[in-house]
Amino acid sequence: MFDDSVRVLARARRVLAEHVWPAVHRDRMPLTTSAWPVPGEPVPVADALAAARDGRYEPVAPGAPWGEPWSTWWFEITGSVPSEFAGQEVEVIVDLGFTGEGPGFQAEGLLHDELGTPLKGIHPQNRWHRIVRSATGGEPVHLFLEAAGNPAVMAHGFRPTPLGDKATAGDEPLYVLGRVDLAVLDREVFGLAMDLDVLLDLATELPERDARRLELCAALDDALARLDVQAIAGSAASARDVLAPVLQAPANASAQRITAVGHAHIDSAWLWPVRETVRKCARTFANVTALAADYPELTFACSSAQQYAWMKERQPALWQRIRDAVDAGTWEPVGGMWVEADGVMPSGESFVRQLLHGQRFFERELGRRCTGVWLPDSFGYSAAWPQIAKLAGAQWFLTQKLSWNDTNTFPHHTFWWEGIDGTRILTHFPPADTYESKLGGADLHRSARQHLDKGRSRRALIPFGFGDGGGGPEREMLERARRLRSLEGSPSVEVGTAQSFFDGVREEYAAHAPTWTGELYLELHRGTLTSQRAMKAGNRRCEALLRQAELVWTTAVVRGVGEWPGEQLRAVWERLLLLQFHDILPGSAIAWVHAEARADFDRLVRELEALVAEGMESLGGGLLNAGPFARREVIGTGRGLRLVAVPALSVAAGEVVEPVRPVTVEGLTLDNGLV
Repeated sequence: MFDDSVRVLARARRVLAEHVWPAVHRDRMPLTTSAWPVPGEPVPVADALAAARDGRYEPVAPGAPWGEPWSTWWFEITGSVPSEFAGQEVEVIVDLGFTGEGPGFQAEGLLHDELGTPLKGIHPQNRWHRIVRSATGGEPVHLFLEAAGNPAVMAHGFRPTPLGDKATAGDEPLYVLGRVDLAVLDREVFGLAMDLDVLLDLATELPERDARRLELCAALDDALARLDVQAIAGSAASARDVLAPVLQAPANASAQRITAVGHAHIDSAWLWPVRETVRKCARTFANVTALAADYPELTFACSSAQQYAWMKERQPALWQRIRDAVDAGTWEPVGGMWVEADGVMPSGESFVRQLLHGQRFFERELGRRCTGVWLPDSFGYSAAWPQIAKLAGAQWFLTQKLSWNDTNTFPHHTFWWEGIDGTRILTHFPPADTYESKLGGADLHRSARQHLDKGRSRRALIPFGFGDGGGGPEREMLERARRLRSLEGSPSVEVGTAQSFFDGVREEYAAHAPTWTGELYLELHRGTLTSQRAMKAGNRRCEALLRQAELVWTTAVVRGVGEWPGEQLRAVWERLLLLQFHDILPGSAIAWVHAEARADFDRLVRELEALVAEGMESLGGGLLNAGPFARREVIGTGRGLRLVAVPALSVAAGEVVEPVRPVTVEGLTLDNGLV
């Protein structure tokens, strides 16, 4: 059998790819499709529905070119379920002309019903939408698909696409429309496909002469003998009967225990502008909330209060689905930050504000605070983080990027991270070296092999799901997880939350975990500290002006000559916090992103300078000195209140600064001029 194992695995892979997967959907029939290319920037769904009523959609068929760089096209899809589909599960299958590029890095779409309610994202690896679980025949199909003609970028090795500046990207269509069909989903064939997928992955990862591998190959060989490739639907059940015993063999007692957490790492800007991130979030979040209805075990960890705020503002139906999922426990808000910011360059005050504004949003809108900092993709982490994170209520810290070090392998995957002041926080980075796993055998076995804390800890976390607009978790991933919950030869997989993982690892390993003291330095992407100077200068200028504005207006409130401009300061801070995202501030995004960011920084600087000047006027007149200012002295104290003249803030020449009255300003604590 050993000599035949390689042959058996190669044959099984070929049968799976060429015969079984194509048979999962059968009896395809085309739907009627028409299109409306949107002139200019994306429009609300109401405009797309109005365009349909006004007859602005034109018929299109497979083979039609569409999708100029960064354009939006709306497709109207109509038809009805034929009577011969009665009793079957029926789905719409949409091919926008997807290329070989990965999910999230090419065309994407969001399906809506005829009333404009968002239903589900459409992506290269997630092209389906269920019409009915058991058809009677005659059910109408009327859908609207918002499709984004985003340039494919993976061909450039994750470098900024040459089409990244809309002004110079041209107007040649990037895609050719594929088929838009109704089809029957054959659940038995789908089950066979997933059985073969999991067992092939497992056998491939095991050593060549391993007894379990040979057992799996024998079962695969017998299953293929029962499978008629000319009649997959009729023989799938028989083949699955052969595979059932090897799928039921339980995991070894010593198997690594992996907590699989659904996730979709969506960069708030990178190889696309911020406006596209809003739509990527909508597509992905629609997928996740729809998938949870089929797989109640799904948990989805989602960070970045900014992305939630976009849904609340622009996608109220999805926002309600998210709130319901949080209440149901299938959606886990994580991170506690406004965005997943750069972990090194913002000031300490900005780190504090990331958590302050993030946690306030989660508490106000979802009734809970996040219990850990989720920051997998930033380019290094300041040693100030443990103290700041713990003070914000975090119990744990998760990162991934350290596995990308180009010289030294970080010595642990679970450890206590000790900051500047001695504060420690339990920290983990997944040994699978990915934050968007498909839960395939390669990722799981890599996690088990590379886990540097084996011997004392058997636990690891693995985030799974397509990121960056790729749709997040998909049903194939959940099907793998069900088969891998306890399977001989494989790490055991349990779908859970980040909090459940950290609770388990704290109980199992915290007493033995080593301590790492100081900065978590990333030995890669060093150019992010110097690229795009305007990002760094704009950030520092805004941070300094915000300090001045808060000091001046605090003084005005204390003296009783002004009202605290809280809403304006909140809006400015939250825009700045977005600009500190880990691909904006570091300068690692496309030209479009940086052009918008420079304009935002300029606008914020003007707004803050005006706000400071207004505050100085309320104090009796003053001059704003934009340059360094050497004075630093106490200008007033009282009951723990301490106001300090800071660099870049001066008063009118000759003005006598009187001591302030000892008061409390709306419960705010002031220290060295910081609110």
